[in-house]
Amino acid sequence: MLNKPVMKTINTISEIDIFTKSGDMRMLYLSRPDCGVCLALIPKIEELIEGFPDMEARYIDLDDLPEAAGKFSIFTIPGILVFIQGKETIRKARYVSIDELKDEISRYYGLLNS
Repeated sequence: MLNKPVMKTINTISEIDIFTKSGDMRMLYLSRPDCGVCLALIPKIEELIEGFPDMEARYIDLDDLPEAAGKFSIFTIPGILVFIQGKETIRKARYVSIDELKDEISRYYGLLNS
């Protein structure tokens, strides 16, 4: 894998449930190690997350945890899911505009941190 994610990895469905409900803003990045688009996008997502210190993100390797794709109805990767207070609020897949994603996250982040 060229760009191994810096963010921590989730390895079980129960960890996903605990993580997504454990704070106001949580992001899941779902991909596979052999996905070229995923590898190119992961450093940009990690850089984006740095701008939102109250948001945490986790990586899910769908080769290791294929049931996560079913749980979230992920049909194309990478899949980016943002949870606000435990509820999926933002969903992006495959070709992701970092600027668009940043704008959407900023809107919710501003409301939660005002």
